[in-house]
Amino acid sequence: MAEIIIMFTNDLIYETSPYLLQHAHNPVHWNAWNEKTLDRAKKEDKMLLVSIGYAACHWCHVMERESFENEEVADLMNENFVCIKVDREERPDVDQIYMTAAQLINGNGGWPLNALALPDGKPFYAATYFPKDKWMQLLRYFIGQYKTNRDELKKNAEDLADGIRQSDLIPEMDGMPDFSFKEVKSIVTELIKETDPYEGGLAGTMKFPMPSVWESLLLFHHLTGDRKALEITELTIKKMASGGIFDHIGGGFARYSTDPYWHVPHFEKMLYDNAELISLYSHVYQVTKNPHYKKIIEQTIDFVLRELSSENSFFSSLDADSDGEEGKYYTWAFDEIEKCLGEDADKFSKYFHLTKEGNWSHGKNILIRDFHSFNQYHDTEEKFIDKAEKKLLEIRSKRIRPALDDKVITSWNAMMSEALIDAANALENADYLQRAGKTLDFLLKNLWSEDEGLFRNFQKEKASTHAFLDDYAFLIHALIAYYQSTFKREYLIHAEKLADYVLKCFGDDSGAMLFYNNTLYDRLISRPVETMDNVIPSSNAVMAENLFLLGTLLSDDEKINRASAMIKNVRHALLSSPPYFSFWLRVMMLMQKDSREVVIMGSGCLSFLNQLKSEYFPHCVFCGAEKEEYLPLMEQRYKDGKTLIYVCQNKTCKMPVSLVKDALPLLQPERITI
Repeated sequence: MAEIIIMFTNDLIYETSPYLLQHAHNPVHWNAWNEKTLDRAKKEDKMLLVSIGYAACHWCHVMERESFENEEVADLMNENFVCIKVDREERPDVDQIYMTAAQLINGNGGWPLNALALPDGKPFYAATYFPKDKWMQLLRYFIGQYKTNRDELKKNAEDLADGIRQSDLIPEMDGMPDFSFKEVKSIVTELIKETDPYEGGLAGTMKFPMPSVWESLLLFHHLTGDRKALEITELTIKKMASGGIFDHIGGGFARYSTDPYWHVPHFEKMLYDNAELISLYSHVYQVTKNPHYKKIIEQTIDFVLRELSSENSFFSSLDADSDGEEGKYYTWAFDEIEKCLGEDADKFSKYFHLTKEGNWSHGKNILIRDFHSFNQYHDTEEKFIDKAEKKLLEIRSKRIRPALDDKVITSWNAMMSEALIDAANALENADYLQRAGKTLDFLLKNLWSEDEGLFRNFQKEKASTHAFLDDYAFLIHALIAYYQSTFKREYLIHAEKLADYVLKCFGDDSGAMLFYNNTLYDRLISRPVETMDNVIPSSNAVMAENLFLLGTLLSDDEKINRASAMIKNVRHALLSSPPYFSFWLRVMMLMQKDSREVVIMGSGCLSFLNQLKSEYFPHCVFCGAEKEEYLPLMEQRYKDGKTLIYVCQNKTCKMPVSLVKDALPLLQPERITI
């Protein structure tokens, strides 16, 4: 085996992020984002060059090969800039600042994100991928400007910094909101107009899963009986599960499809996408009981447990590339299928649209399932497919694997924990619930400090970055979900403690919204306020739901009022751009008067709870205990020797029942007609 000679090493060698370590042997003198680096830029009066990406980013790797591994390019960068590499998954706050700059300058953004800034961090230019020659041309231009026209650069940087700050301002609306379902109906109508009626998803040339859109439409269907909302949701998840964005051999979803048909994925696999989609498919399964959805849930969880899991936590992502080629691990030549499956190859190939010429590129095939098969279930056919897929998985496992980003991110682990909780409820699988609890315990033990608060990441037995609002929001959300599925009160206590910490350290007296950065650990040119839902719901939207749920469980009207005020602040944005405020729409619907509190008291409470939670009751908040225990909703509800279910609405309770079958009708929403 040939000896690998390492010619260069920079300061990233001391970091733990796999993405940063990928660049530790570039000839560029990369530094991590920290106070020491920023102070050096000011001392040396050098521009900052901030390059942001993540481990699974294909075009980040391309730019590294073309530019950052090139000594000529590196010499130009080293001489004129203090060069900083940022893992956007570790420092999303830094990413938000420079991504906003790129969007203000160019109208769009993406990764790799490359920003040029003054020594104080204020950007004057930001854009995405550049090929080598254009990258060097750009750098030389701004090197000249910094020497001869610095005042103009400073003015541009100040104007851009003001624009970034203005983009973070959310106007505070006076008074308490009066939400109506008539308004919800108009928002949903506009939301459905922006979907693709033929291929599902949002209309566009590329397709991202956007789970919160379909979660909101599913909830709307549940509350109103609206068939269109359910139909477009089911069309979307069927198209996703039949297309190449789903890995039919090994389970799990890629980040997005590069076409409008869900056929050709961008092959990287992210923990957060798979977590959200497990939850979505679990909820639709509860509504429809379609066995195909059950299989998708189980295959995706199997993938996560097999390839993105340690004993107690979950890793971040798998790269799109393997052996230097995008998608190589996942695609198949026709003769490989024939060799592996023998006489079954022809039937399998017809089912998954495989051709001798290849249905993708360079003679390679992407597996694309027959969409119409999701409308009916043939046990014999599914057994044939399962058998063939297992054979192909065994062959595929011997290939060079995509690189793993093994850092543990608090928010994404919380999302995966909640996905397991949702799947446990839908499929009545206690193993999933147990694994969710192990991960939540791991996070609370290793990433929470009474002195310093929550941390965002855990790598090599070390937590290093203070958490952001999304970490708190998703962890609180998962803790509440776990409490509602186990009645283990200590998790509700943790959720309340974290929520109170958030209100203290992420808010201020100026209004209801919460900053993305902790007040105690902030040193950026602007304090972002994240409100827009994208592939991941916004941290403020999730916190609004947390406050509503905690307020309901703990009879704390102050928290409920704070959630209402937060929704009112984004009301106009929700009306004008519903796909990107879809989680807010969900919270708005949950806070309608049809929400229920379900209290189960007595020795059989967990058995009753499991039966109720196997159905789709998103408008219900559950609490209970095997014996007398204090929570405001439980007061004077325990009756010795009995297990009783109390269903309450608008602080008015119906007579308790002692059978699940008698409780089920009481939990059904009063279908809202508009």
